[in-house]
Amino acid sequence: MKLYFAPASPFSRKVRIAAALLGLSVELVPTETINPADPIRQKNPLGKIPTLETDDGDCIFDSAVIAAWLDDQAGGGRIVPRDPKARTRALVLEALADGLADAAVLVIYETRYREPGERSAKWVAHQGEKIERALARLEQAPPALEGEPDIGQIALACALGYLDLRFSGEWRTNHPGLVAWLDDFAQKIPAFAATAA
Repeated sequence: MKLYFAPASPFSRKVRIAAALLGLSVELVPTETINPADPIRQKNPLGKIPTLETDDGDCIFDSAVIAAWLDDQAGGGRIVPRDPKARTRALVLEALADGLADAAVLVIYETRYREPGERSAKWVAHQGEKIERALARLEQAPPALEGEPDIGQIALACALGYLDLRFSGEWRTNHPGLVAWLDDFAQKIPAFAATAA
């Protein structure tokens, strides 16, 4: 299997941690999504990462679909719970964490790919409010880490790791519960440090 990825991408990191926890080997293919000549555009018409190419040549995207597929390949029920209530809880947490990461990525893109005079302070503030609301909700009740983490917990660790990488960990000051949760996750899951950009 080949994973088209970028080291700093929280979504790529989520898939890499999932594969490691499931004991699945993937070949990492560094990808430049803004390069028109990069093969990612033939693998995924959206030109987005991560994209997983299976041994059969099928291409799977996005990160949530890839993680669920990997879980199935490993027998199912490991990172995507089988129990309906636990499964829904994990998938909702994954959606919240992915949304948090997505808002953070959009802030970075606004400042990286637009000229200073073209940047929208209103857009950056809008994404920042999403980040703050998500962090506030998660701070109220960080998910319990018992046994192997589920996909929601993996996604959350990757989103918080991305905030550390791109925003100098500014989120940490007002979210001590999440800081403790991420420290615990990092201690229990060696793949978290191994996939750091």
